[in-house]
Amino acid sequence: MKKIIASPDAPKAVGPYSQAVMVGGFLFASGQLPVDPATGKMVEGDIQTQFHQLMKNVTAVLKEAGLTFDDVVKTTIFLTDMGNFAAVNAVYAEYFKGDKPARSCVQVAALPLGGEVEMELIACQK
Repeated sequence: MKKIIASPDAPKAVGPYSQAVMVGGFLFASGQLPVDPATGKMVEGDIQTQFHQLMKNVTAVLKEAGLTFDDVVKTTIFLTDMGNFAAVNAVYAEYFKGDKPARSCVQVAALPLGGEVEMELIACQK
């Protein structure tokens, strides 16, 4: 059975998609941007400030689904500048403290709303 996950503490989708979908014990989360859910606007600041906001948004989606970062099995990070790789890794490590999920990180030409970083993930209920 498919369940749509929508957290009021994460930004609303900027298009015709869901924040996340739970099916068969797996959560498939759409890409999160560093958007402040209260204003609907990108947060200002360096890449680490932006990535912290993105991770707060991811936290809200996971919580709404009854999951935590320990349940994440795969992430994909999209960067507009691979020069930000080390700075994003430093913040990423603050949230994934136990077993690390599989991960891909790619550079892209552009992201929605002019973002510099986006992350999607797959999590699994234990």
